[in-house]
Amino acid sequence: MLEQFLIEHCSPTLASLKTANLFCYSYQKEDSLKEQVKLWNCQLAEKGVSVVILKERAEKALIYVYRPNKLQEDLDRRDTADFLTQYGYEAGFSLEQVLLHLQERFKNSDCFPHEIGLFLGYPLGDVVGFIENDGRNSKCSGCWKVYCNECEAIRKFRKFKKCQTVYKKLFQQGRSVLQLTVAV
Repeated sequence: MLEQFLIEHCSPTLASLKTANLFCYSYQKEDSLKEQVKLWNCQLAEKGVSVVILKERAEKALIYVYRPNKLQEDLDRRDTADFLTQYGYEAGFSLEQVLLHLQERFKNSDCFPHEIGLFLGYPLGDVVGFIENDGRNSKCSGCWKVYCNECEAIRKFRKFKKCQTVYKKLFQQGRSVLQLTVAV
């Protein structure tokens, strides 16, 4: 069942077009969910993809699928690292520490921590624009609300949508998530 969600919500990450994706997943047994996540981590690790549960509540889990190398690259940008210090992320944090801190931010908040966009590969200017404008006044929206480079964002949105369409079709034709995941 998780396989369908990976295709539906994470195709751009599986195709190595995007740093990460996030989706909400309903489950009945916590042990079963954790087993599925562990299984997918084992299978996708060889392709450079990781899966983590960011938050659980009332038989729903927020699942984060990401490319560790790409995420590290994104978070190592000086302006991004400086911005994240405002939210308690310290310079020198390992990727594991960063994700643990993000999980804590989810636990201690009723809403999404605003910095989540950086963990999904969104441009810093758009994340800052969203925060400063309380989610209003964007130039356009697609995978995220755009405040800076509208043309580039629209191009990416189209690319991600095309990827999702192709992956869904190939999956329906019998290709597996592993076959559709690009190794990097």
